[in-house]
Amino acid sequence: MSDLSQIVKAYDVRGTVPDQWDERVAGALGAAFTQVLNGFGEHGEAVLVAHDMRATGPGLAAAFAAGVRAEGRTVIELGLASTDMLYYASGALGLPGAMFTASHNPAQYNGIKLCRSGARPIGQDTGLAEIRERAQALLEKDEAEPVGEPTAPAERRDLLADYAAYLRELVDLSAIRPLKVVVDAGNGMGGYTVPAVLGDTVLPALPLEIVPLYFELDGTFPNHEANPLDPANLVDLQRAVVEHGADIGLAFDGDADRCFVIDERGEPVSPSAITALVAARELAKHPGSTVIHGLITSRAVPEIIREHGGEPVVARVGHSFIKAEMARTNAIFGGEHSAHYYFRDFWFADTGMLAALHTLAALGEQSLPLSVLAGEYERYVASGEINSTVADQAARVAEVRAAYPQAEPDEMDGLTLRFPDGAWFNLRASNTEPLLRLNVEAPTRERMTALRDEVLDRVRR
Repeated sequence: MSDLSQIVKAYDVRGTVPDQWDERVAGALGAAFTQVLNGFGEHGEAVLVAHDMRATGPGLAAAFAAGVRAEGRTVIELGLASTDMLYYASGALGLPGAMFTASHNPAQYNGIKLCRSGARPIGQDTGLAEIRERAQALLEKDEAEPVGEPTAPAERRDLLADYAAYLRELVDLSAIRPLKVVVDAGNGMGGYTVPAVLGDTVLPALPLEIVPLYFELDGTFPNHEANPLDPANLVDLQRAVVEHGADIGLAFDGDADRCFVIDERGEPVSPSAITALVAARELAKHPGSTVIHGLITSRAVPEIIREHGGEPVVARVGHSFIKAEMARTNAIFGGEHSAHYYFRDFWFADTGMLAALHTLAALGEQSLPLSVLAGEYERYVASGEINSTVADQAARVAEVRAAYPQAEPDEMDGLTLRFPDGAWFNLRASNTEPLLRLNVEAPTRERMTALRDEVLDRVRR
C-alpha cells in the first residue's frame, strides 16, 4: 500500500517511480483532484493535463487523466509542456490543470503540480491535503483498481504557438540591439519552448542569435542535472558564453519554469539582481504597485523596490505561498532566490521565460554589457544556497540558534538570524527533499565567508 504522506509535499506531489508511486496512485490522485474541485464549486469544467520529457510522464499523466474522466470530467491533453505552459493554458482557458514534472530532481523522480482555474495554486492548506486523504482512501478501498472506468471524453490541444505569442506580447523584443544568447536547456523542456519563444519556429525571428546547449529532450539528463541552482550545472554554459563571445547566457531547469542568467564574462547573475531588475521595469509601467520578494532574496531587493516607488512585501519560500500572497496583495511581480519569477500579467504564476524576456529587453535596450547592468542591482555578497543532509533537522537548527544570542531571530520560514552589521542567514528544511538549506548574505565577502563557514560547521558536525 502506497503511503501518500511520503510523496505529497507542501505544495506539490513528488517521489520516485515506481517504488514511491506509480500509475495506480496517479489514477487515484486524478479522481481525488476532481472530487476536491467539485468541493471548490468548479463543477463540470474540463481538466488540463500535461507532462515534461521524463520517461514516466506519459503513463502517469494518462492514468491521472483516466481518474479525472472516471469522475465525469473531460480531459484536455496538452502533451509535452513546460510548467509555465500549463499555467498559461489554465489562465487563458480558465481551467484547472495538472503538470507532471519533478522539476530539477533526478531521472527516477516524477511529480505533479496542481492548480485551479486561472492558475490558482493548490498547496497543503488549499486543497492538497484533502486530495491526499481522498486518494489514500481510494487506494485502501481497492489497491488494484482504485478508480472506475473513464466515462468522460479526452481531447488533444497544442498551445505552444499561443503560449509563445502571449509572452511576446508582454515583452516586445523586436526593436532591441542584436544579442548573442547561449541557452542551456539541460535536456529539459526549455529545448521545446525556447525555439518557439526566442527563435523562429512558430513566430517571426527576433534580433537574437541563439546558441543552443542540450536542447534534446531527455529525462535521463545525460549531460548534467537540470538544476541550475547547483553551480556545477552552470559550468558548460559559462564556458560556452565566453567561447562564443555571447552577450548573455540563460539556463532553464527541467520543467523550464526557472531561469538562471550568466553575464558576458561567464559569471552568474544572482536571482536577487534579476528580481530587482524586473521589479524596476514593472514598476516603471505600474508605479506604486506591490512587489513580492522571497524571504531569502537579498536585502537589496526591498531597498530597490522602494527606490522605484514600489511597496515590497516578503513571503515564505514556495510557489503556492508566493502566488497566494501575490493574489492577496494584487502584486505586479514577485521573485525568489531560486529563480522563480511571478507576474500579475501571467495570472500571478511563475514563468522563467517571461523573466528571460525582461532581462533580454533590459540588456538590448541599452549599450552596457550585462555585468555592468546587473551590477547596479547587486549590493551585498551572498553565499548562494548550500544543502546539508542532516538526521535531526530541528535539533540542529535549535543548536545554531542558541549559538547566536546577539542576532535578531525570525521564524517566518525556517530560522533567519539578522546581525547588527547587516549580515544575515536563513536555515530551513527543504519542502521537497531531506535537506537543510543555508543562505548567507553580508556586506563584504570576508564577513559572508566567515559566517557561512561557522554555520556550516555547526550544521554538519
